[in-house]
Amino acid sequence: MKIAKRILEGRCLSPEEALDLFVNPSYDTMDLVHEAYQLRKHYYGHKVKLNMILNAKSGICPEDCGYCGQSREMKDKQRYALISEDEITAGARVAAENEIGTYCIVMSGRGPSDKEIDHITSSVERIKAAHPQLKVCACLGLTNEAQAKKLKAAGVDRYNHNLNTSENYHHEVVTTHTYEDRVNTIEIMKQNHISPCSGVICGMGESNQDIVDMAFALKEIDADSIPVNFLHPIKGTKFGDMDQLTPTRCLRILALFRLVNPTKEIRIAGGREVHLRSLQATALMVANSIFVGDYLITGGQPNQLDYDMIQDMGYDIDYGTTCESEVRA
Repeated sequence: MKIAKRILEGRCLSPEEALDLFVNPSYDTMDLVHEAYQLRKHYYGHKVKLNMILNAKSGICPEDCGYCGQSREMKDKQRYALISEDEITAGARVAAENEIGTYCIVMSGRGPSDKEIDHITSSVERIKAAHPQLKVCACLGLTNEAQAKKLKAAGVDRYNHNLNTSENYHHEVVTTHTYEDRVNTIEIMKQNHISPCSGVICGMGESNQDIVDMAFALKEIDADSIPVNFLHPIKGTKFGDMDQLTPTRCLRILALFRLVNPTKEIRIAGGREVHLRSLQATALMVANSIFVGDYLITGGQPNQLDYDMIQDMGYDIDYGTTCESEVRA
């Protein structure tokens, strides 16, 4: 195939080429994984970045996202207001003790109030004082310019705001905010020199073309970190009965995202345990980053299994080194 060789020589895949690679059964899945692995090895060697999520505010949300167990449509969701600064900083200590490179503070809701921003920034300042080596990622929803400046000043390294799906399919996933709202939040963070993290959720009924469009949309916005989630269906949500993913389809999705975004941090995120199953280790040949521990309202596998998987693959934990493409002025 020699796709990776051509990409390393400076030739980018076109959307048409990417779609053909993704859907054409004559391209064996493991051949695509091998091509993606050449790029992963070139840019990241055998390093794996570890990330940990803290669900700092849960279930208090006016949005109707069809995948989310915290949306307004869910009656029995877990609900609690923003937790204390002590609890947020305690989570950072756990992350540091477990060799985690990036600590992700996540809030439910459309977006943070200014009071909540002050609470988060105060927490981040304490975290940075105690654990200066720890990257902090905030995931707080739709934000504005003034809030972004406060987050940057406090020491927030990265901001996560997923596109989730393609622009074409967005209306099937959520109606209470627009695709442009999500893109605008990412652009605000980039303008304030906060590293943009943005990814997708696959398995929500989107088409093959939608998946290709997602990969190229993330290339267009120049996301430094791309979490690829695989829908973990939650009963009661719009997509609660969806079951469209197989381990090999998940591998093809990951390979596609690496081939389109060769220099970026590709993370196997939510749903990997459910859908990749015994091929999780194989996925690390494509992705160079994982979440360790539980997700927002769904459980992950025990931490030790992740550490064992990394070691069994002959990989090492990346304690915070960055690819040049992540360095922003």
